[in-house]
Amino acid sequence: MSNIYESIFIGKPITEVFSFVTTPENWLDWHPSSISVNGDIDHPLETGEQVTEEFLVAGKTGQVSWKVIEKRFPDHWLISGDVVGAGAGIIKYRLSGESGGTRFERIFTYKMANWLLALMDKVFIRRRIQTESRQALNCLKVIMEGDSREIETRKNELKLSDSHHS
Repeated sequence: MSNIYESIFIGKPITEVFSFVTTPENWLDWHPSSISVNGDIDHPLETGEQVTEEFLVAGKTGQVSWKVIEKRFPDHWLISGDVVGAGAGIIKYRLSGESGGTRFERIFTYKMANWLLALMDKVFIRRRIQTESRQALNCLKVIMEGDSREIETRKNELKLSDSHHS
């Protein structure tokens, strides 16, 4: 099992951040790995709801079906997913109010489907996922705090970065 942990301070109220990050249609705006999300995606997902996401992670495309396992508004959200042919993962969001905003923590725990993928994860995939996760939280902060020029710059940097690794 691999764990990717990222944390960032966002200068917005905890309820606003929670609602934004748990609404799948917003993933396309702040997480560079999200290509598309299908299902009932226009609201914060409740326990038991599911969506399907097409993604580009560490230079590889895939599809994952996410199901909300736990939701405790406004500080805890847990989804579990199965990636077609590549393994499984869990994403946990933890939020806490801090002076002037919210501490947002994202923990991604995943297991590769076979020994070859596990080896590739140790060699290079995990580093790429860590970088993409850090970039995603930076984009989230920029979007939530409202500088659209910075958002476009970061998205372009991500596209350039990914084209160099393909």
